Formats: sequence, C-alpha cells, structure tokens
Amino acid sequence: MHHSRSSTSLPPVLRTFIAVELDEAVRKALAATQDELRAVVPRRSVRWVRPQGIHLTLKFLGDTPAGRLEELKQALVAAASEVAPCSFTVEGLGCFPKPQRPRVIWVGVKEPTGTLRALWRAVEAHVAPLGWPTEERGFQPHLTLGRVQRRASPAERRAIGEVVQRSDVGRLASMAVRAVSFIRSELRPTGAVYTTLVEARLGGS
Repeated sequence: MHHSRSSTSLPPVLRTFIAVELDEAVRKALAATQDELRAVVPRRSVRWVRPQGIHLTLKFLGDTPAGRLEELKQALVAAASEVAPCSFTVEGLGCFPKPQRPRVIWVGVKEPTGTLRALWRAVEAHVAPLGWPTEERGFQPHLTLGRVQRRASPAERRAIGEVVQRSDVGRLASMAVRAVSFIRSELRPTGAVYTTLVEARLGGS
C-alpha cells in the first residue's frame, strides 16, 4: 500500500494526534476565559494557547512515519463508525498536576452518557495495535488553556493555583460531536500550524 502522491510533499516523519475539533462558540468561550485569567495571574507567568489551537485530544501519536498515514486514517474511520454522535459541555477549571504546583491550566469537558469515553476506547482499540500504545493516565477529557512558564517562581505558581481554585467559571459552552479528526501539527517559530489529514464521521451521523 504505497501512495507516493501523499508522501512526495510530506516529510518522512510527521507529528500527529487524534482529536475532536472545537466549534467557534467553544473557542470564543475559551478565549474569554483566558482573558479573565490573564488579568489576574502574575504577569507573563503563563503561556496561553491560541484558541484556534485548542483541541479535545483523544490520542497524541507524536512521531508518525508518512508511510503509515493511510493505515492510521483507516483505523480512525473504523473507530469512528462504531460510536454514535454525542454532545459535551465545557465547564469547570483545573490544573495538572495539582494547584500547589500547576504546570497546565485546563477547563473540564463533561459528557455524561459515556459516549466520549467509548470513542476514546474505540480509537485506542484500533490505533494502539499499530504501535502507539495506550497511555497509562487513561482518559481525562480537558481543554488546555495555558502552560505555566518554566521560569515561574514557586510563589507565582502558588498564586496561579489559587486563582484557578478561586475562579468559578461554571458552564462555558456546549457542543455536538459528529466527527473525529486525525491532525498534523507543525511547530513553526510563529507557533503550531494544524492540518486536518482526515475527518472521520461518527456512526449514524
């Protein structure tokens, strides 16, 4: 299965991940939340993710040989066909690994029917056997708003954690999930550029 046309313009190895792409309403709500937080955390202590670059990541593949894109696309299409569409709400704020030493600031994703988890499981079932094992952390659906700068002092980190714990962002937005995407990420000096390689429709959508 060699598709030379796809590999001619592509580098031999790409950086890829599988995610649900967010709609404009969710991105706007995330941007507004970032603005509110930016005003109250220590100056320049957090590197905020551009709203256009925020995704609901199901599986990070990392280095992906161009020659394997076709089988990964087929695996994703197969996984998506097994799961029905659903919708999720974006609510609540938190940080990894913990508020006392935050590294990542995120908003939560709530999908009470378990369909999103079923989608994650289906993706893992089809993609892990191709050589990208399941992460031990399991599935914690979230949207990353920002990453704490490495140079942030312990006091700044504590202050960020306190802001996150104090901020009651409530329910920000909701969104229907009808497809899942296989996405290429190119790191450029101006920031990451994302290209959707395939969008797989969920079963019955």
